Amino acid sequence: MTLQPVPPLLDATLIAVARRYRVPAMPAATPTIHPAAALGIVIEEARKAVAFGTPPEAALKHQFIDALARMIHEAMAPDRGDPAFQAMVLRKRSAQVQEYASLAAHADQDRRDIQASANNLAHPAKLLRMPAGPLRDALAQLQEAASSASWPALSEIATRIRAMPDVRNTARVQQGLTRLIQGAALARLQRLDELSADEQVRTYQTLWNRFSHRPGSPEALSVGNAAQQRGAAVEALTSQALEALARRLDDSEHTPGRYRVVTSMRVPASIPGSADHAKSEWDAVLLRLAQNENAEPVWDVCLLAEAKASVDAATTDLPRLLRGLHLLAHAEENAVYSFQSKQGLVPLRGASLRALTTDEPALARTVLYCCNAPADAWPRLLTTSSRMQLLAAPASVEFGCAVAEQRSADSLQLLPIWDALLESPKWASVLNQYLMLRQVRELMVHTDDLLAAVALNPIADMAPPKACGV
Repeated sequence: MTLQPVPPLLDATLIAVARRYRVPAMPAATPTIHPAAALGIVIEEARKAVAFGTPPEAALKHQFIDALARMIHEAMAPDRGDPAFQAMVLRKRSAQVQEYASLAAHADQDRRDIQASANNLAHPAKLLRMPAGPLRDALAQLQEAASSASWPALSEIATRIRAMPDVRNTARVQQGLTRLIQGAALARLQRLDELSADEQVRTYQTLWNRFSHRPGSPEALSVGNAAQQRGAAVEALTSQALEALARRLDDSEHTPGRYRVVTSMRVPASIPGSADHAKSEWDAVLLRLAQNENAEPVWDVCLLAEAKASVDAATTDLPRLLRGLHLLAHAEENAVYSFQSKQGLVPLRGASLRALTTDEPALARTVLYCCNAPADAWPRLLTTSSRMQLLAAPASVEFGCAVAEQRSADSLQLLPIWDALLESPKWASVLNQYLMLRQVRELMVHTDDLLAAVALNPIADMAPPKACGV
């Protein structure tokens, strides 16, 4: 199968579109630079040294631990610090908080287990079939206590029911009540309630609520709904921009319908290769009608677009995107694959998919991250995920404990993080974080800028034609 060259208008548009999210040249580290920015600079210098097979200079090591120590001090500031890191430090310092955090991790499952046990004994449908009387009233109270998470009351009611004359000789109910009363789930939930009254635990809860709302809470639901709305909005804008581009391409070739856009395009399982941690759904895809001897139309991929409501979301998405491209490139050249999308099934040529590549120059002509968030006044040189991994390291938490307890905190205790950064595969994403940040920002455009580039028809400074999918 011969791939058709992409028209000059598409190449010129991708070259001309403004890249307002692009990362500027890496500045030099100075004593007054923000510690997170200093860490980003030092880590990138260390990465370059490792890439060249030379050990980083000793000065970089000292700059790293100094900047990390400053970032920890900043995170521990009472009023403007990082609540998530402060919560980690408090959990390390307090046995009660450690126990509370451990129990809280199982709490949702424990509540489900208790509710299931209560339903087995006193489901409302069962109660309707029972004769009126003290036993039915007590079982209704048991169900209410489980539903309202009143654990001491639940234990007391279950114990009282077990002693009732109508229950003593009923083995099934006796066993169910015994399992409920003596089970680990109820004990853990009661202990969790007791710990919730502890002053340090309340402080821990406050810190986590500042960082992240409790799952299922009205605040969490509100935040989740707002995020969904932002995501839907940028997906719609991305689709509109690609559709405008498709119309412009059709007009330029005087062939209506040659280009089309599909959304939520899902990768079929029939494509060989590993789908582990790979992108399995593409937000918006620009397709071109392929030259085909058969009567059935088939399509080639010309441009893949991912919609992101924030820059950080794109940064964390890039590894999945690259694995997704690698998966598509495993397509068989002479095969046709049916992709499900919101517009229905779309047959794509394997040759077009096989031509996709993750090398940087080709990637810039194949993939766009589309966003409608404002650009940073100064892009962060340390990504959010890298910052969190640095702060969550055991040595950082220990250092934070010393700061919290106003003990002398020796920054040299942070050296194990530097060693892990250079040697451990678990830290590879942090070591390479600036490369990933720069690559994502190069691929990212604002939806308004993409529409503006389509309207400009910037044909003059075009690159040589290439094949769709290359």
